[in-house]
Amino acid sequence: MKRREFLAFSVALMGLAGLAQAADKPDPTGTWKWTVTFNDQTRDITLKLKLDGDKLTGAILGRDNQETKIDDATFKDGEIAFSVTRERNGQKNTTKYKGKLDGDTIKGKSEMTRDGNTTDRDWNAKREKT
Repeated sequence: MKRREFLAFSVALMGLAGLAQAADKPDPTGTWKWTVTFNDQTRDITLKLKLDGDKLTGAILGRDNQETKIDDATFKDGEIAFSVTRERNGQKNTTKYKGKLDGDTIKGKSEMTRDGNTTDRDWNAKREKT
């Protein structure tokens, strides 16, 4: 009987370890915020992300809280990447984001090309607490 109890305890312990490991898996799901300054103007940026299996989706909020869907979104091994295309005055501008998730922080770089000039910026987003 002791052997069965030991076996049952071992199986239960392995199951709990598996659950703990799954809970520790990085997940970018949530609402993220950061501030960006350009042309002497400061803007707050809000990004909403959802990870479903290995599929990352989301939207970035713009003026008047208008949502713009993110494209080409990926998340693997804590690395996040996506792009956002906005249209203004008939011109489309795409910004590409790459970053590394660390708990409730994403640190990375964004790259935007406008009028043939490429601009890189650091971005440092914090997850909103729910």
